[in-house]
Amino acid sequence: MKNAPDEGALVVLSGGQDSTTCLYWAIQRWGRERVQALTFDYGQRHRVELDSARAIAELAGVRQTVLPIDTFARMGGNALTDDIIPESGVRADDDAALPNTFVPGRNLIFLTFAAAFAYQKGLAHVVTGVAQTDYSGYPDCRENTLKSLELALRLGMDSRVTLHTPLMFLTKAQTVHLAQDVGAMSALALSHTCYNGAVPPCGECAACLLRAQGFAQAGAIDPLIERTGRARADETVNQLTLC
Repeated sequence: MKNAPDEGALVVLSGGQDSTTCLYWAIQRWGRERVQALTFDYGQRHRVELDSARAIAELAGVRQTVLPIDTFARMGGNALTDDIIPESGVRADDDAALPNTFVPGRNLIFLTFAAAFAYQKGLAHVVTGVAQTDYSGYPDCRENTLKSLELALRLGMDSRVTLHTPLMFLTKAQTVHLAQDVGAMSALALSHTCYNGAVPPCGECAACLLRAQGFAQAGAIDPLIERTGRARADETVNQLTLC
């Protein structure tokens, strides 16, 4: 490898619950000064994701880079980039059909760009929040996919890059416990998960339901709901005062 890698890490930060937890996991493991965040502007409908990622990186005290990739938006055909209503409800484990929130090849492209970015920065580790236990069933979140991609990246760039997936086999409740352990709870108050882009979260889409289920099973209060609920209550009080 031309650029000798150090033990620093690059975290793919979307602004969501999982990537935020992974950011703090990486900080705990490598130290704040050796962790960077990479966020992709891929034409997602809900720009609040980018705002969340920026705020979380700032709170965490890590350098963040935003890379524009408009290819997915140009291809379309999914609820994250097109004006398509996301499927609601939690999917069954045996549901073979992929949800309309699946963006074909997204994680493969993201991690390839991330590995190339890490190469240029001399970072040996790339961290992503994908999880095989996620009920969405995205094939590019499976361990065998990530292991195969890691091998291809090592061969294709003659590098020793390692893809880390700390949430791969965790339930949502276990992810909440990990967030508590690594000190990510304050940052989760700034995160965004809702497929409908709602703030406060809609509470009805699959992402909101899974997040709520995870916090309930972990016996913890979601910092995001606590923050946005308080903001909504304050807004209501202000409106009543004006009346």
